[in-house]
Amino acid sequence: MKTVLAVALLFATLVLFSEGVQVQDGEYFFSAESVKVLQRLLDSSSTTQQKSPRLATTSYASVCANPTLPQEFVPLCNQSGSSMVFSRLAAVPMDVCEICAFAACTGC
Repeated sequence: MKTVLAVALLFATLVLFSEGVQVQDGEYFFSAESVKVLQRLLDSSSTTQQKSPRLATTSYASVCANPTLPQEFVPLCNQSGSSMVFSRLAAVPMDVCEICAFAACTGC
């Protein structure tokens, strides 16, 4: 019985710390892994932005429509001003964030 309890406690601790680093933008908090996925999606759509600057504002709409977008960004997609939040999240240096040397990253 003690072994089962110890394993359950270890597993719960692991789950809590697996998403330890959070990225904050104003009142919004996102996991570092979700921000990495968002940055990859924005990078893949940036080739479209470079070809046509008019599509720069609609690229965020295409990111919101992407089925691989993490669910924690879906409520943000429905709010006004989401493009500004997305642009700031795209600029977060994730390599620096992982060592918590960036002000927007917390939870190390």
